Amino acid sequence: MARILAVDDDPDVLVVLRLLFDASEHELLCVGDGRAGLRLLHQTRPHLFLLDLGLAAAPGMDGWDVLERVRDIADLPVLLFSEHGGVADKVRGLRGGADDVLTKPFAAIELLARVEALLRRAGAGAGEGTVVYDDGEVRVDPRTRLVAVGGRELELTGTEFRLLNVLVRNAGAALTLSDLLASVWDDPTGIAPDRVKFAVLRLRRKLGWSGNGSPLSAVRGVGYRYRPRGVNRARPVTSS
Repeated sequence: MARILAVDDDPDVLVVLRLLFDASEHELLCVGDGRAGLRLLHQTRPHLFLLDLGLAAAPGMDGWDVLERVRDIADLPVLLFSEHGGVADKVRGLRGGADDVLTKPFAAIELLARVEALLRRAGAGAGEGTVVYDDGEVRVDPRTRLVAVGGRELELTGTEFRLLNVLVRNAGAALTLSDLLASVWDDPTGIAPDRVKFAVLRLRRKLGWSGNGSPLSAVRGVGYRYRPRGVNRARPVTSS
C-alpha cells in the first residue's frame, strides 16, 4: 500500500480522490493549499505527490511554486492535474520536473493506471541490483543511489537517476525515445516523448554537461547516446 499526498483546492475533486483511493487500498492524504501540502510532505514522506496546477495561490505560492519547491526538497514521483489541457502547461510541467500531467476532467481508470505506473517505476528504481558502474568519470551505484561525476557527488531525482543509469549501462548505444520511455518511465506505448527531452536537459544541467562536448548527446532521428570520456571505458565494478 502506498501513501499518496494530493494537493487540490477543489473540494469535489478531493471527494472523488478519496473514494477512488479508498477502493484501491492506497492511503490518501488531502489538503487544499500548497503550504499545507509542503508541511505534510515533510511530515509523512509520501510515495507519490498529486498536485493541481490551478491551485489558488496562498500568499506567494501557486501550483507552479509548489512544484518547484517539491523538486527542491523531495525525490518522489509527481503527477500534475491541469485544467487547460494545453501543450504549454504540459511542456512547462515536464520541464519543471513533473513525471506526468493529466488533464481535468479525467477518467478514474486513467488516473489509477497512471498512478500505478508511477509507483511501479519508483519501486523498480530502488532495487536495480548492486553492480556499480564506473568509467573513470561517472560512477553510479544503484544500491546506494549515489552518483559522482569527476569525483563530485550529486543528488538526482528518481527519474534523473533511472535515466542516467539506463544510459551509462548502455554506453555507446543509441537508445530510442521508445527505449527510454519503456525503461525509465515504464511507458512502452511511447506516449509523450517530450518528457525524455526535458529530463535529458535537466540531467545535463545538473551534471554540468550542458556545453559542447557533452558525453550525453542526441542522435538525430533516434534518441540519445552516452559515450564515456573516462580512461576506464564502461567498466562495471562489483559493489562492496
